Amino acid sequence: MQGAIVVWGGARPQIMQIDVGNDMELSGHCYCGAIRYTAQPDIKARIQCCCRECQYISGGNPNVMLALPSDSFRYETGVVKQFTRLDVANPVVREFCPICGTHLLSRSPRLPGLVLVKVGTLDQPALFDKPDFVQFISECQAFHVVPDGVPAYEGRRPAQGGSLSGQTVE
Repeated sequence: MQGAIVVWGGARPQIMQIDVGNDMELSGHCYCGAIRYTAQPDIKARIQCCCRECQYISGGNPNVMLALPSDSFRYETGVVKQFTRLDVANPVVREFCPICGTHLLSRSPRLPGLVLVKVGTLDQPALFDKPDFVQFISECQAFHVVPDGVPAYEGRRPAQGGSLSGQTVE
């Protein structure tokens, strides 16, 4: 799997291509560092979601996430808090740091066996590169950017086969 890291040196950043092998662990943490996690880089999807709920969670921007097998993800330090809305059907469980409030991941009942890790919490967020697809563009704000050449859907991504077929990824 290819990835890129931005390296600051001099007046301009340089993009360095790196190879993320299957033996390399992904790692990340919350803003204050109380919660740390690791995961195997078995990425099932790179997702950008523009739905209104994701805008609330992200502070206004689309939510960008990696879908990873839940059995390859583990918290190394700290204990997360969970939040689940009780007023919606099939609510997503959101896990966050109880100290700084950083949203680390979501667990959707529509995606059993997967966790949706928030890209901004990765130690190397540039490994996200670009989304495999963008969903809910009908709810985009004027300041949102949908990358050129990436499949984009008005609502949920239609069934494509595989573990994310026809599912809401939020």
